[in-house]
Formats: sequence, C-alpha cells, structure tokens
Amino acid sequence: MPDKPQVPAADQTLRILGYLARQPGPVAAGTLATQLGIPRSTVYFLLAALQEHGFAVHVPGERRWGLGTAAFELAGGYARQQPLARVGRPLVAALADRTGESAHLAVMAGRDVLYIVEERAPRRPALVTEVGVRLPAHLTATGRAMLAALPREQVRALYPDAAAFADRTGRGPRRPAELREVLRETRANDHAAEDGEVSPGLRSVAVAVRDHAGWPVAAIAVTWPEDDPVDRVRLVDVVRRTAVELERRIRGGR
Repeated sequence: MPDKPQVPAADQTLRILGYLARQPGPVAAGTLATQLGIPRSTVYFLLAALQEHGFAVHVPGERRWGLGTAAFELAGGYARQQPLARVGRPLVAALADRTGESAHLAVMAGRDVLYIVEERAPRRPALVTEVGVRLPAHLTATGRAMLAALPREQVRALYPDAAAFADRTGRGPRRPAELREVLRETRANDHAAEDGEVSPGLRSVAVAVRDHAGWPVAAIAVTWPEDDPVDRVRLVDVVRRTAVELERRIRGGR
C-alpha cells in the first residue's frame, strides 16, 4: 500500500483551526505553538494566511487570535448538510404545536443568522424566517442568543465599529456599546428577545443550543404577533427545554 502524501502545512493549519474552535475565547500565538508543537514562526505564518481568508481574526489589544467569520460560514454549511436540521426539525415542529406559535432553528453565518428549519403555526402570519433566509444576527432573537454565548472578544471582532451594523426597521443596536448592553441583558435573562427589530409587530424569544464544548452551534426561537396575549414565561421555558433536548441529541444522547 503506498504511503500517504505528507502535507505538513495543511495538517498544521487544520490543527490550529481545531484548537481555536475548542477554546472558550481567543488565545495567544505562543500558546498555539506550545500546545500544538508547531514552531512559533510557522504559527504566525499560518495565522496570517488564515486571517487573510477570514478564518482567523487577531485581537490586537490582547495579542490573541480567535476564529474569523469564514469559520462561521463553514459551521453554517455543516449545519445545512449534516443531521442538525434533521434532528432539529421534529423538535421545532413539536415546539410550534405546543405553543401554537411559529418556531424556527437558525445557525450563525458570519454576522448573519441562517434559518435551517421553520415551522409556521396555523393561522399565524407569514415570517421572513424561511429556510435559507439570512438576517442580521444582532437584530434577531436567535442571533442574540448565539452572540451572547460567544466569548466577548469574538463579538468585538465581529462588530468592531458602527459600520458592522445593518438596519431593517430603525430599531435595534447600531454600535458596539449598544450591542454589549443587549447581550448583557440576554445573559442575565438566560434567553434572548427581539421586539419589532426584524419585522414590525412581531416579537421573538430564543435560546442558544450549545455543543459539548459549550459553543453555540444554533438557536431555537418562537415568534408571535405583539398584540396577542401570550404567557412569555411559559414560552421561554418551553423554548429552553426544546434547546436542551436538541443539545442532548446532537451530543449523542438517545
């Protein structure tokens, strides 16, 4: 049997990406070199290449490196092609049946969320969150749930200044400080909320779905008309239990 071709640069690059993906936040290049046994000069060379293509981002003030937006694109592509949508679909459908409201499942794709499952409840208005639609993450409940679960340094890298903030209805955060406050409230409440920032007259609540390393791989949300009387506490509880069940299933639970 012929020997496998040796591609050390590719191997080292993939090891760097894998290591960054497992960390709770950006890390120093020296840490990568030590932990992976790669020469420091090589680490810097490969990080520069990853940064050029958007797979890594440098946090200058801390001299650390984290995953870039292109890595989120890969995560979104993986989610579209692997069992996350298939595993999540019956849970989202059950969520819509249980609450009587439309429900959806989304993943991060750069500074957007990408919807991979939607279940519209009977006699409820059509939503913009159809499968395949992308919306600005900072305006949506699903996006806020996932952003709040990311390391703060990662959020700063995604939203460095006001130019990074898209607008739909004239509502929602428009600069980093405003987004930090929204995410602080999201963490404090243990769920995300959105009130007319995507579509006037509609409200949503969402909870992040985390993998075994605590990384937010998706978020589940419920949307309802703002003039409908709903038990918001109950909605959040049902959404949270659905997110927990999806976490259990994607981690290999039965």
